[in-house]
This record gives sequence, structure tokens and C-alpha cells, in this order.
Amino acid sequence: MGLETLDWVVIVVYMLVTIAIGVLVAKHKSKNITDFFVAGRSLPWWLLGTSIAATWFATDAPLAVTALVRSKGIYGNWLWWYLGIGIMMMVFFYAKYWRRAEILTDAELIEMRYSGKSASVLRGFTAAFFGIFKNCITLGWVMLAMLKFSQIMLGWSAEFALIVTCGYALIHTLASGIKGVVILDMLHFSAGTISTILLAILILVQIGGPTELASQIASRADAPPGVLDMLPNLSHIGPTEMVAFVCLIGILWLGQAQGDGYIVQRLFSAKTEKHAIKASLWFAVAGVVILTWPWIVVGLGSIVILPISEASSALIADPELAYPMMILEVLPTGLKGLLVAAFMAAFMSTVDTHLCWGGSYIVNDIYKRFIKKKASPAHYLMVSRIGITGLLLLSAIAAWQMDSIAGAWIYIIEIVSGIAIILMLRWFWWRINAWSEITAMISALVLANGHLLIKGLYKMEWIGESLFNTVNIWYNDEHALIRATIILLLCTAISLCVTFMTKPVTNETLVTFYQKVRPKGWWGPIATQVAPNKTETEGEKRSWIGFVLGVVFLNSILFSVGHAVLGRYVYAIVLLVVGMISGWFTLRLVEKVKTQ
Repeated sequence: MGLETLDWVVIVVYMLVTIAIGVLVAKHKSKNITDFFVAGRSLPWWLLGTSIAATWFATDAPLAVTALVRSKGIYGNWLWWYLGIGIMMMVFFYAKYWRRAEILTDAELIEMRYSGKSASVLRGFTAAFFGIFKNCITLGWVMLAMLKFSQIMLGWSAEFALIVTCGYALIHTLASGIKGVVILDMLHFSAGTISTILLAILILVQIGGPTELASQIASRADAPPGVLDMLPNLSHIGPTEMVAFVCLIGILWLGQAQGDGYIVQRLFSAKTEKHAIKASLWFAVAGVVILTWPWIVVGLGSIVILPISEASSALIADPELAYPMMILEVLPTGLKGLLVAAFMAAFMSTVDTHLCWGGSYIVNDIYKRFIKKKASPAHYLMVSRIGITGLLLLSAIAAWQMDSIAGAWIYIIEIVSGIAIILMLRWFWWRINAWSEITAMISALVLANGHLLIKGLYKMEWIGESLFNTVNIWYNDEHALIRATIILLLCTAISLCVTFMTKPVTNETLVTFYQKVRPKGWWGPIATQVAPNKTETEGEKRSWIGFVLGVVFLNSILFSVGHAVLGRYVYAIVLLVVGMISGWFTLRLVEKVKTQ
């Protein structure tokens, strides 16, 4: 059963409201690229944190989460949940530094932190790699999800769905910049969260409640082994998968620790450092806890309502289709339209965000830095809009080359993991230089794409079939997270060797950076030049305590909701109490974080 007249009325009304908001924001025209990309650094924490979470709620996330639950069980969502540890480190260690730097993009930090031609080359390459390559892959999988969603829910062709949704997102981004994107994100997040929670509640009601949901799933022979496990269990998974899980929560979360891209672009837009810190904390709660469980409930409910053993050939081939199928199966007329509107809006919100982020790299770190250094603000705004349009076209091409959202996630994890530790160290150790990052980035690209290199060598008959088959086994999906961890460790080791083999950053650059950002850590030779008699360890201790308590708080609340969803109310209450206590102390420590 498809959409009815009332559903289409709800969709049209919702879209008209978003257009009206966009028009109102567009009236306050940006005067320069600082206004356009970081809203003149004037936005409050609650708006920024919600905006980051709204970008996470793209069409791809619910589809991928549902597929993970149907194929692996609840614990498969650690592919998403592990990021919470890194976000908490960003709250207490990095958010204030990003805002304090007063820059337009994270690539701009490179020439503030490093010196010489190597810094210039790294800045340009970083902008191209993250702003164009990685950005287009990300937008590609978001578009892929929208294609799947629209084909099931709307009956639209892939081409028509892309033209309508991307066209609207492009017009809105070009007209209003980051301020319009962030304000609309508030509406999109609210509508999306409410509608997905309603869908989860209706599924629970239809099945008979949380306890009945858990009971029916546990009795199904076609459900994945250990489907209700929130932590992996060796009796239900193999040792390789367990090692991969340990790698994910033990090491790979470092890739999210300092934040990057569109996340830090929001932090650049904050009123103050304190607003940047609070925005990061709210994002952790909204993104990791509030958003994910309603999607997981849909995945669990689909095992009962759309049994795996009775699934259609299309659903068997692509379990990511389960989410839109559940919407059609469960939601009544009107609510169905609201959720479809929320999904379309979430998609456009994510596209808006990534276009703004990528456009800022193109104009600030490539065009203005290397092509035309002196031009009018109006000229740079025009180039921004041209760059944004080009990014959208490249992303649409990327979407056609993908078939799995989760697969694209893992590929990005592999590439980004290689540079994670070095990017963290540049804030805390004066000796890191541009060559450290360049080495890490090149090493990560080579190692993550090693199977392509080996394939080429095999075709040229430079290596034998035995070696080729061995490498192929290592590059299969089963070893992806273990491979990402090894890539991280190897890239870090290689980069540290290169660091000691190359010259340090000039003293003048290091002193200027230290005066501006005031980082903690191993800055002794530089710190003594700026403030020879000043030592402070109390603030660092509070940050570490806050980080640990924040992780306890986030995961306690996360699992409390999970146990409540499965009818395990005693566990849910105990974890809720632990979460509330640790959360209270976390908030106290957030308030005590020293800012300038």
C-alpha cells in the first residue's frame, strides 16, 4: 500500500514550510565567505549540536542500521556507536581549540600549525582529498540511500528522485549558506526524530510490546544468532569478528576524536568556545542515543513483520530496503507522509551540509589560497556557489558506482584511520610537522587500496597467483576493521619515523600557533618561550576525568534505552541511574572547562 492523498498533502505542506524558512534566511544575505560558511561565528550550542545530529540523520543511516540488525543483530550497530567515545574526547579536548583557532576550514589550520612549502602542499591536498574525494563518496552513499527509499516509498525513478531532492537542496544552500542550513536542521531533526519514534512505538504496539518483541525474535529460527546481543558474544560470532569489535572500540574511535569536516565547521560557527563544547556534548547524546534506537526497533520489528525466511527476492538481495517497506507496512495515512517528508528533508539537510563544507574547502583552501589571492568578497561568494554546484554533480556520479551503504562506511573508516593519531598529535606535540601528515595520508591511501595495486601487478604477471589470492583474502569484508587498525598503527609508525627524519616546524610558526590556540601536552620548548613560569595540570586532569565520565554517561543511557526496548526493565532502570549520576558530573566538568 503506497502513499495516499493525505500523505501527499503532509509532504507538500512540510516542503512549503521549509521553503518559507529558506526564503526568510536568504533575505539576510551573506556579505562574505565568513558569513556564508560559518555564520559570522554567532550561533548557539543547541542549534549547532542539533544541526550536526540532523546531518547524521540522513536517508542512509536508518536503512543501513536496519540492514545491520537483520544481518548481524543489535551489536552490529557498534559500527555507529563506537564514534561516541571519540565525540566525548572532542568535547573535552578539541572543541575549544577548533573555536579558538578562528578559522574557516580545518585545512586552514595546517598553515597556521606548520611552515614552508610542505604545509602549503598539504593544505591544498587535504582540501582536495576531504572536500572533494571523501565528500563525494559520503554524498554518494547518501544519494544511494535516497534512491532506494524513493523507489520503494514514492515509486519515483532514480533520476527523478535525484533531480527533485538535490535540486531543492542546491538552491537552498546557494541562497542561504550555513545559517539557513543550521536553522532548517532544527526543523528536520525535530520532524525526523518524532516520526521515527512514532514508527518504533507503532511497531511495538503491533507486535505486543517490548517483552513480546524480544520473545518473538528469540523464537525465530531465521533470525541472526545473538540478534538481541548489545555486546558481541563469542558463542554467536567467530573470533575474527570479535577481534574486529575490539579494534573498533579499542582503537578506531580515535578517528573521530578531534572531529573533522562538517562537524568542526559547526564548531567554527559557535558564539564562544563554551558553546562549541556544549554543542559537541549535545550532538553525542542526540546522535548516538536519541536517533539510533528507533531505527534499531524498526530493524528488530522487521524480523517479525517481514520475516527473513519469507522475504521477497528484492529484500533478500538488499536488506537496506526493509526500512521503507516497514513504513508502508505499519504507518497509517498521514503519519506515512510525515515520515517520508522527514526523510526527504533529512536527505536535503545532509546534502546542504556537505555542499557547504566542501564548498568552503574549494574557495578558501584551493581557489583563494592558490589561484586568486586578492579578490572581492562578492567574487569569492560566486566561486563558492560554482564549487558547490560542481560537488553535487560529482557526488551524483559517485552514487551510481555504489551498491552498499555500510560498505562505503567501512571504506572511509579505513582511509581516515591511517591519519587519526597523527592528526591528534599535531595539537599536543610540537615536533609533529607537515611531512608527518603527508606521510600518514599517502600511507593510508596506499594501504587501504592495496588490493587494487596487487590486482594490477597480477594482471601484469609481476606476482604469482598464490600471493594474489592471499592478499585478496586479507582485503575481504570480514577483515575490514582489523585491517583498518593495522593501517592506523603502520601509518602512525611510518609517520613518526619521517617526523624525526625531517626538520621541525619553524620556531616562529610554533610560537604564533601556541599563542593563538594554547594547546596542552608536549609543548615544553615552545611554552617556555611564551609563558616560562606558568604550569597548569588541574585543567588537564579535569578533562580526562570528564572524558571518562562522559563515556560512562553516554553508554549507560544508550544501553538503558536498549534494555527498555527489549523489556528488561530492571537493567534499564539501573543503567538509567548510573547514566544520570555520571551525566550530572559530566555537565559539571563541562562548565569548569577553561576557555579564553
